[in-house]
Formats: sequence, C-alpha cells, structure tokens
Amino acid sequence: MRRVGERRSARAELHPAVSAAPTRTGRAIGYTTGVFDMFHVGHLNVLRRARELCDHLIVGVTTDDLCVARKGKRPVIPFDERSEIVAGIRFADTVVAQSSMDKMAAWTEHRFHLMFVGDDWRGSELWNRYEREFAEVGVELVYLPYTVHTSSTLLRQRVESEEAAS
Repeated sequence: MRRVGERRSARAELHPAVSAAPTRTGRAIGYTTGVFDMFHVGHLNVLRRARELCDHLIVGVTTDDLCVARKGKRPVIPFDERSEIVAGIRFADTVVAQSSMDKMAAWTEHRFHLMFVGDDWRGSELWNRYEREFAEVGVELVYLPYTVHTSSTLLRQRVESEEAAS
C-alpha cells in the first residue's frame, strides 16, 4: 500500500468539490496540471493513470495568459475550450484554472495528497525543490510516464509542415 502524507485535519481544508467526502481515512485527492492544447493520447494517458492512483482528481488547466507569459504564445485552443474538453474526460473529477506555476500555492488552495507530473521532469532543479516542499506538508509527488511518441508540439509542427507543403 502506498503511503501518502498524514497531515489532514478539517474538511474545510479540502477542495469544495470534495469537502463532503471522507478525508485521509478513505480518499486520496490528486492534482495535476497541463496546458492540454490540442488534446491527444498523451494527455489522456496522464489523466487516466493519475485517476487510477487517487480517489478524486483535480486538474489545473493552464490559462492563456500564463501560457503567453511562459512560452511567449497563446495555445491553439482557447482556455475555456481546453477546460471544457478536460472536464468532459471521465478521469477529471474537478477542473480548475492554473493561473500560476506555483504548485505550493495550488496545494494551499486545493489541499491535495498526491501531485502528478510527467517523469520528464524528474531530477530537474524545480521538481527536486517541490519534492522537498511537498514532503514537508505530507504530499507525495508521483512521476508518471511521458508518452514519447506524441505531444502538442509535435502535432503543431506536423500541421505547420503540412500547411507549408500544400
């Protein structure tokens, strides 16, 4: 049995969508984030696997403004539509806006027990820091396998090259 953090007290700490549910004695709340632009099987794999490992999955969809700030460009699909797509996936129990990259601030707001991230981030300075910070509050950081044969970037490049060829 996987051991996750023991720090859980009042239900008021939990995300409103699950505040009426049993706390640490029977439910684990998971959290993951992503842009989810041009939704593909890699996105589905992450959400499926994350949901298999928790009882309630909160998915943070990155806002358009945060995408512009981080990557210098807007996603192909606007935030409202990306959020609706993710909300329509049965593995996502709750969808929230991710308007900040600060995962500890997300924990303060949503009080999840498990944070899911792609294993392509394992060993990075940022996620090593998050591992330490999450450990202090009893959150388990879970690295999920990255689907190497597909990504929104690869899809975008394919579309652009096909448009240029025609």
